[in-house]
Amino acid sequence: MGISVMTENAHQDATRRNHLLEAAHEEMVKFERKENEFRKRDRQERAAELHLPLDVIKVH
Repeated sequence: MGISVMTENAHQDATRRNHLLEAAHEEMVKFERKENEFRKRDRQERAAELHLPLDVIKVH
């Protein structure tokens, strides 16, 4: 009976950890997407201020 409880607790801990890791991964993806959008807007704004043709210069 004691080993069964330990196995069940370990399984619950692993499940909880997997959910937390998945949530953290999703938040990181959201953050990276927002950061990329911010950097793109920032490049565009700076290029406009400097009158640089971004469409001719390939910016990735």
